[in-house]
Amino acid sequence: MTAELDERPQQATSPAAGGEAERRELGRAALINGILLVAALYFLVPIYWVIVAASKSTEDLFGTHGFWFAGEFELFDNIAQVFAYDGGVFLRWFANSALYSVVGGAVATYLAAAGGYALAKYAFRGREVIFGVLLGGVLVPMTATALPLFLLFSQLGLTDTYWGVLIPSMVSPFGIFLCRIYAAASVSDAVIEAARIDGAGELRIFHAVGLRAMTPALVTVFLFQLVSIWNNYFLPLVMLSDPSLYPITLGLNNWRGQVDRLPEFYELTTGGVLVSIVPLAVAVVVLQRFWRSGLTDGAVK
Repeated sequence: MTAELDERPQQATSPAAGGEAERRELGRAALINGILLVAALYFLVPIYWVIVAASKSTEDLFGTHGFWFAGEFELFDNIAQVFAYDGGVFLRWFANSALYSVVGGAVATYLAAAGGYALAKYAFRGREVIFGVLLGGVLVPMTATALPLFLLFSQLGLTDTYWGVLIPSMVSPFGIFLCRIYAAASVSDAVIEAARIDGAGELRIFHAVGLRAMTPALVTVFLFQLVSIWNNYFLPLVMLSDPSLYPITLGLNNWRGQVDRLPEFYELTTGGVLVSIVPLAVAVVVLQRFWRSGLTDGAVK
């Protein structure tokens, strides 16, 4: 009997069983790595193609080089043409996109933080109703609200102005939703009560305690809003008719619409597309270090 009991652990940990488990683990790892590789290719191949296309002339773009670089590397010449064309109008579009994205994203992030903090930390009548309405706003796509906004803003005289794009960009229902969830989990009620006992006002508590604890959520909201506004096309298309107010999306589409008449606009369009994705890449690289949690860990003892 004792010998049989001694043999059972040896059978459970036999080399054959261990080898089978190892093969299953390797197969699972290979499957996961394969999926990640496909996802990486899905996102990186278009960027690679933009770089390749921006380095070619119009003739080479439709030549025999296909998915590879042409004999002559004209990337820097194409980018120089992008910034020099029509008196540097691309710089104006770039500045407009930066204005819409940075100002709109920053204001939207602050308002989302304030709204999410209030919904998470203050009990008042109608709080859940307001939160439900905000959830409904998350489900409504921005394109569905563009035409109603145009009709409203046209009555206010704000169409074809910077405000026509900026004001809608300052609201983020998803940002308020995310900030409420994050504030409820990360902002300690004990820290808020301690600050109140020390005599701090509610605004000071929000700025000194709430915003600091919500930093990862705020960075996420800002990046989402920044990318959304930078890539927004339909709202500026509806609101703007003055080319000097165009963001990059409208400006590049304007150039693309002229390629049938002037093929050299292919070079301008591909070069402009490459330049337009650089700020987004820089923003992600610079702000990703703020994606960390636990900023108030240990604050309550």
